[in-house]
Amino acid sequence: MFWKLQENILEGGDIEVLVNFIRSTARFTQFEKVREFERAWSAWQGSKYSVFVNSGSSANLLMMSAMKEKYGWDDKDEIIVPAVTWITNITPVLQCGLTPVFVDVNLTDLSFDYEKIERVITPKTRAIFITHLLGVPADMKRLRKLAEARDIKLMEDCCEAHGATVDGVKVGSLSSCGSFSFYWGHHMTTVEGGMICTDDEDIYRLCVLKRSHGLARELPESYHSAHKEKHPDIDFQFLFLTEGYNVRNTELHAVLGIEQLKHLDRYIRIRNENHRKFLEILAPYKEFLHFSTFREGTSSFSLPFLFHKKEHKEAFQAKIRKAGIESRPVISGNLMRQPFLKKFAHPSQFPNAEFVHEHGFYIGNNQFVGEDRLQKLQELVAEFFTEISVSLLHATK
Repeated sequence: MFWKLQENILEGGDIEVLVNFIRSTARFTQFEKVREFERAWSAWQGSKYSVFVNSGSSANLLMMSAMKEKYGWDDKDEIIVPAVTWITNITPVLQCGLTPVFVDVNLTDLSFDYEKIERVITPKTRAIFITHLLGVPADMKRLRKLAEARDIKLMEDCCEAHGATVDGVKVGSLSSCGSFSFYWGHHMTTVEGGMICTDDEDIYRLCVLKRSHGLARELPESYHSAHKEKHPDIDFQFLFLTEGYNVRNTELHAVLGIEQLKHLDRYIRIRNENHRKFLEILAPYKEFLHFSTFREGTSSFSLPFLFHKKEHKEAFQAKIRKAGIESRPVISGNLMRQPFLKKFAHPSQFPNAEFVHEHGFYIGNNQFVGEDRLQKLQELVAEFFTEISVSLLHATK
């Protein structure tokens, strides 16, 4: 494969900094570098608080658990989720004893079919969990207006959307809390890692506690004395304030995060420029493709194709595979096809998710996707659609 979905984006200087850190410290578990990375991320993101964890999936789990506790949600209360997203937008809902309510996606920004959200709201609806899919920001103005009118909370999964914006404000800062992933194939990497962002002090404190067993000592020192006074009969070092997990990350991963963050704006600029050129390549073939323009505020995660005809999608995917370009479904396609989610709804109830499942895939985008790769892609696209056009011409004679 000359064009992989994911590539090692760690730069030589990042590795050198990590090696020097390893040689200079005896503390590798969560400590000062984690806090330094959290401060740096908050400054870049524009949020008051950040909590570094071992994955974006864990970030989603802690957010859901913290929201449930803060607002006193009952078991079986409902969380609205999209039918196309990564699975760990759904599993935290189930793991926290809540009920996912699925809504179809739209084919413009791949977020919710906004017209359908109000139809599924019930007296048990507590939150809408938004995914900014493939780095395209959802219509947060519309969602916020709806949520405020119904007293429903918003949460954001930004794991594929680092730096995406709505009116200049970064996604993840437009709701109660937002999650980010630093997995190996994302905009920046700590190899494994994730971050929670929030401006809500209660959610911040709960996420810090839940990250490490619910231990009070994990909180910033400014919170310690109040808990010591409230629970004098318990050794403060072993005082548990809430149910928790162990989803801490390490100093090693934080060191990588600090260095990668320095590159992130540059990476995003390159990704977005690649995406604009990609759309220019596809522009002459709108009769065969579901086509959209580059949306303001996007932070491109990948380069997606949506074909009008399934057979064209399959043939083109095979063609580029033979040429050495790796591809994959759009996230997981229609989640209602997944075995453990079939009990919630039938796939046919989500026609746009079905269209994405049957007609879509994407190829990788990162700072290594340059002119040579895009030129090769342009040649493959032109060859393919010329063949299709010739076949159609012959069929009409």
